[in-house]
Amino acid sequence: MSTINEQLQQIVNDNKVVLFMKGTRMFPQCGFSARAVEIFKRCGVPFKDVNVLADPQIRQGVKDFSNWPTIPQAYVDGKFVGGSDILLEMFENGELQKLLGVESDEDVATPPKVTITDAAKAQFDAAMKDVGDDVLRLEASPSFDYDLFFGPKQDGDLAIQVAGLTLHIPKRCAARLEGVTLDFVDGPDGAGFKIDNPNEPPKVQNIMPKALKKLMDAGEEVHLLDVRTPEERALSKLEGDRVLDAEGLAFVERLPRDAKLVIYCHHGVRSRTAAEQLLQRGFTQVFNLVGGIDAWSATVDGDVPRY
Repeated sequence: MSTINEQLQQIVNDNKVVLFMKGTRMFPQCGFSARAVEIFKRCGVPFKDVNVLADPQIRQGVKDFSNWPTIPQAYVDGKFVGGSDILLEMFENGELQKLLGVESDEDVATPPKVTITDAAKAQFDAAMKDVGDDVLRLEASPSFDYDLFFGPKQDGDLAIQVAGLTLHIPKRCAARLEGVTLDFVDGPDGAGFKIDNPNEPPKVQNIMPKALKKLMDAGEEVHLLDVRTPEERALSKLEGDRVLDAEGLAFVERLPRDAKLVIYCHHGVRSRTAAEQLLQRGFTQVFNLVGGIDAWSATVDGDVPRY
């Protein structure tokens, strides 16, 4: 057995739950790792996080050790469980909670309190004329993606009477939907259902370059954070920004959790990942600059070089 395999085996043996991930539980560095961390947190179990980015040998070695090609990777009681998608599926059907010896959402599910506005009820009443035996269903994933639709009844549904309607909710979704309001709105962007959920955590907000410029011109305190490489910064950067490196992160951590943070990169892709990670650290007003510095140069300030 190689040295790296011995090291990995020791980590797995010494900890009931191990997550090999990109980054740390406090600062995941990919969306899949962040999802895995959130799942274990929701299960309420302690776990050992191992940052594979800190050691190239571990990054490759763990893939060989498990014969699994991607990161993150989870182990429970010394056995390989899977990656982020498998963890989510197991969490949703309660298998992960049973494996960990904790209660699942279904074990403790109670019917949530739901509000349906008059506008939403009118839409549901009209639609029910053509749905046959299907029932009105509302579901919410752990990441608070919603499904509101007419479909077949399912075993274990919670059937809630609200506004003269029967709403079916899977037990696994009950806690996430406590206090939710279903509304129907008709505005300039079109008509559709609106779901207001007090349990939903803050999300990364998109901000267009011109909207950011307007905030800055109005004197709003905005912290510009650049996640690009030093080579890219040598080509162009935004005035008054700060690099989101170790020093920059230490600065950000000293800010109030409601500080306005605007993250940018070249085209707005890397910055979204970084913005998601700042949300994980408790910040509530995190913005991704749509189109990045390239869009800023094209639409706000042509003096900023494009590359």
